[in-house]
Amino acid sequence: MNYSLFFEMRPEVCLLGIYLVIFMYDLIAEGKYRRLFHPLTCILTFVLVMLTLSDRSSFTLFGGMYESNAIIVLVKSVLAFGGFLVIMQAHRWLKNEDTHFKQGEFYILLLSTLVGMYFMISARHFLLLFIGIELASLPLACLVAFDKYRHNSAEAGVKYILSSMFASAIMLYGISFLYGTTGTLYFEDMTEKMTGMPIQIFALVMFFAGMGFKISLVPFHFWTADSYQGAPTSVTAYLSVVSKGAAVFTLFIVLVKVFAPMIEQWHLIICLTVVASITVANLMAINQHDLKRFMAFSSISQAGYIMLAVIGGKATGMTSLVYYLIVYMAANMAVFAIIETIEWHIGTAVKRSNFNGLYQSNPKLAFIMTLALFSLAGIPPFAGFFSKFFVFMNAFSAGAWLVVFIALVNTVISLYYYLLIVKAMYMKSAETPISSIRLDPYTRISLAICTVGILLLGICSFIYSGIDSIAFGL
Repeated sequence: MNYSLFFEMRPEVCLLGIYLVIFMYDLIAEGKYRRLFHPLTCILTFVLVMLTLSDRSSFTLFGGMYESNAIIVLVKSVLAFGGFLVIMQAHRWLKNEDTHFKQGEFYILLLSTLVGMYFMISARHFLLLFIGIELASLPLACLVAFDKYRHNSAEAGVKYILSSMFASAIMLYGISFLYGTTGTLYFEDMTEKMTGMPIQIFALVMFFAGMGFKISLVPFHFWTADSYQGAPTSVTAYLSVVSKGAAVFTLFIVLVKVFAPMIEQWHLIICLTVVASITVANLMAINQHDLKRFMAFSSISQAGYIMLAVIGGKATGMTSLVYYLIVYMAANMAVFAIIETIEWHIGTAVKRSNFNGLYQSNPKLAFIMTLALFSLAGIPPFAGFFSKFFVFMNAFSAGAWLVVFIALVNTVISLYYYLLIVKAMYMKSAETPISSIRLDPYTRISLAICTVGILLLGICSFIYSGIDSIAFGL
């Protein structure tokens, strides 16, 4: 084997190099040099984002098992940037007495999940895909249970790993049927032998069920609320955006590359899960008072919306999927940064009532929270409106007009429960309101990045839509 081919995988090689640097620093650094650990990790992660973006050439490796192109590199960069934001926001939590000595483990586990997600996205062979999924899932289970001194965190880790194990087994069972009927595990070779026979439809359902767990689609969502609530808030943010984004993109690739001849079958499956996910999650979110459980059902709903980009399997759908992921990352990371800040300030889990009168004591936090919630709800002119518009248009062009109508109705429900928090911040008063909170520099920078992303992406989308409408009229 020509081992020099491994160096063609620039994102993975750069990630591995940064991984080794952080590992060695954690092993060697002592005393005052430990204070430089977090800023060093932030800088290296940002460098990873830039290095990943630097090479957008298209190529395949190892007989077609691994593929890279411009869109794959972009998604990898987005995932790395999400990891960068999570590390920035975790600074204050990692300084606690029961976590400061595990700082290096947190960084290493998080980067390990990125390696797995990179392989998932570039895989064009089911063996490499499964390795990537497991390499991403096992460190995530450790991250969920990272706060082992808290009973809820350990319980969340157990629920996540057991559910993940069951989902992986179902997925592997489906892949075995695909191999049995086609005689290959390569995506490209498998497509030619997909005839839509019943056993292949069964394999499609099994594979979709396994990926549905990773994306938190209904009815594979039962682990989500408990794991989100028990995990450290930074890990919850990572689960809700980065992990979900990698899984959705991977599912899109497999459906288009492998199951293209069976588009009618998986089109129906996606339509049913989208309707169920959006409707069930929205109804459940209304009655949630714990903010992390609230955001868990919000993320299930958002997963349903992002799956609208997969319907039809078109290039425009992939573009709208990536755009939705970027917008969702900016808004969701801002919400979780504020939840984590308030959680650190009050010392307990954040309830909706904790936001009562927040505008009076912390107007900047209330303003950013409002922007993020409006973007998640899809209110114009914020970026979330355009991301939803693009996925709706993709689903409508694929003929799923009834699904689009149901999704539009559900946006009204989602707007209601997002506005409950806005109402609490601006219109309700608290007997013991939260005092003014001083943000640490890392959280302040991450919130600034998210706020700029929400506003700038919305403005750019508005300008682009206006130009596109004029061109269409002419």
